[in-house]
Amino acid sequence: MFNVLWDFFVLGLYSFGGPAAHIGYFQREFVENKKWLKQNDFTHAVALCQFLPGPASSQLGMYIGFKRAGYLGAIAAFIGFTLPSFVLLTFLAIANNQVTGMAIIDTVIHAAKLLAVVVVADALWGMAKKNITTLLTLFVASLTAILVFFSSGLLGQVAPIMIAALIGYLMSFRNTNSAVNATVIKNDPIRPNVFILSVFVGLLIGLPLVANQVETLNLINVFYQAGSFVFGGGHVVLPLLEPMMEGMVEPDTFLTSYAAAQLVPGPMFTMASYLGASALPSMPILGSFLATVAVFLPGCLLLFAFLPAWKALFSHSRLKVSIVLVNASVIGLLGSAFVTPVITTSISSIFDIVSVITGYVLLKYKRCPVWLLAVVFVVYKVVMDALI
Repeated sequence: MFNVLWDFFVLGLYSFGGPAAHIGYFQREFVENKKWLKQNDFTHAVALCQFLPGPASSQLGMYIGFKRAGYLGAIAAFIGFTLPSFVLLTFLAIANNQVTGMAIIDTVIHAAKLLAVVVVADALWGMAKKNITTLLTLFVASLTAILVFFSSGLLGQVAPIMIAALIGYLMSFRNTNSAVNATVIKNDPIRPNVFILSVFVGLLIGLPLVANQVETLNLINVFYQAGSFVFGGGHVVLPLLEPMMEGMVEPDTFLTSYAAAQLVPGPMFTMASYLGASALPSMPILGSFLATVAVFLPGCLLLFAFLPAWKALFSHSRLKVSIVLVNASVIGLLGSAFVTPVITTSISSIFDIVSVITGYVLLKYKRCPVWLLAVVFVVYKVVMDALI
């Protein structure tokens, strides 16, 4: 558990770039380097987290922690990965001042984004080699990438995966082998964890009934409701939270929380840390803590509620073709995210392109540590800023 806590804490110190970059960091660290889980298991977990509300990268981190050290490992992964951004955003809210030294902060952020391009490219290539093995899987991945790139919202992200699963399921009926049909009967039933799902629903229904008269409960309710209905990460939580927090914080404070969350590493959902501290100015640390836990809790409960069903789903013999196509669709989804926002928000010149290619060679073929590569990109940006 403490190993999980430490490893995720280190990642949380420099994990800029959003969910796609976080998935890349996780894949390299816990699949390739530490081998805590296999590539297929990792890809299945990515698909599950894309289906569920909540912060996909944080849910994926909790899943990895769970695989390594059980439920305590899941909690350790969440704390480690979230703690750096939680502390930074809580401090910024308490200070209630503009961030100083903006030039150097911009330099570090840009360097971290370039690092994210390299890490995501490496992870995407490794996952593609494993899962794109036929013309059909290549077609599914390419079509998913195109659909996601030219669409927006939940439907654009989830629909291609669901379509791929349906096509795979229908294709399985082409196999009339009696042995396959006999195996189908032996499959475990696909059932979620009813107790955890009941806790999720109970809080979703019960919190609004008791929150009106107590300031802290109202704060918990607002962020729990937001975390229960947000798909697609922190950028999507912005329009949902804004009307819910009317009267709790000023509009300028709300926008500042969003900007501050982009200046720190870790999940964008920790903008709740800033807002919680601002909403309870007399108890800022308590407010930050309650808001942070509340916004992440629904995703955590849903993850472990549906994990048993997901395992049974992916071990179902009739769904083997579906699994192959779902994996390919996930590659397409990550490929689209690699273009937007990873590349589009990171590369701004031909020199950036050269630096990214150089970084990829160092990472892939020279086994350069990620932390050292981060230092290289910071030095590069400092030199470029001085020359331009």
